[in-house]
Amino acid sequence: MSTKVKGTILGIVSAVSYGTNPLGALYLYREGLNSSSVLFYRFLFAVIILAGIMWAQHQSFKLSRKELKTLATLGILFAVSSLTFYTSFHYLDAGIAATILFVYPIMVAVIMALFFKERLSGVTVFSILLALSGIALLYRGGSSVGLNTTGVVLVLVSALTYALYMVVVNRSSIVMSSIKLTFYVLLVCMTAIALQASLGSHTPLQPLTTPRMWFFSIMLALVPTVISLVTMTQAVHAIGSTPTAIMGALEPLTAVVVGVTIFGEAFTLRLGMGIFMILVAVLLIIASKAIPVHKVATVIGHALRSVPLHRR
Repeated sequence: MSTKVKGTILGIVSAVSYGTNPLGALYLYREGLNSSSVLFYRFLFAVIILAGIMWAQHQSFKLSRKELKTLATLGILFAVSSLTFYTSFHYLDAGIAATILFVYPIMVAVIMALFFKERLSGVTVFSILLALSGIALLYRGGSSVGLNTTGVVLVLVSALTYALYMVVVNRSSIVMSSIKLTFYVLLVCMTAIALQASLGSHTPLQPLTTPRMWFFSIMLALVPTVISLVTMTQAVHAIGSTPTAIMGALEPLTAVVVGVTIFGEAFTLRLGMGIFMILVAVLLIIASKAIPVHKVATVIGHALRSVPLHRR
């Protein structure tokens, strides 16, 4: 098997496995667990698994004071992103929530342009408008009453905090393996979720009382967390970050399939169009990092000219 084929398979596995987040979360909600408890056990078991991997690879657990500060910031951002995303499942269909979350690469591009003087290209502006149009379609796509505003806000906060997480990782001078970084980020996440649960009277940590709870908690830690992380890292090394990121479009598509086929979530043509527009917008952002802007514009122009006039 060639390196390119192997890397492509690993990228697909990473994206699809991350897209199974709603599968474990929604089943645990049905078992009676709240969002804080679901995330706490997801992070707890993931930390145990990652610690085992680090121990087997003889990686050092030592941290400098500077590294600890950066990892604490990353952990808090990731905890907020995860908590708002998982809470949004109470208000939105999981597939729609996962699709809206996927706008985070566009938010990264905007943050880098506003605060780090990176040029905001025409492709980026077009992608922003396309993504906003897609969200507008989603907002009225499921029923006559539209999407729940609280749910949409929660997902957008999740996307923003994850975008900030990506920016901090990109701009910090921290150097360590991805497994070690994720181990400490999730350790901070677990601690932050436990603290939040202890202070909130409506979201106390609940025990795992059934085999089903244990199974789906471990599944969340293993599949969309550890397996997704490891295969993503291997894919980036094999084929590069841009192709791996493009295959990340399979994440929300997987969540949509899980929601529709397993949990009976609604799917309409309008929703499909909204999801498609958001995915295209994000893929344009990712592709423009590797392909010259004028080539991207040429492809878009050819695509538009190929559409019959009576269908425009």
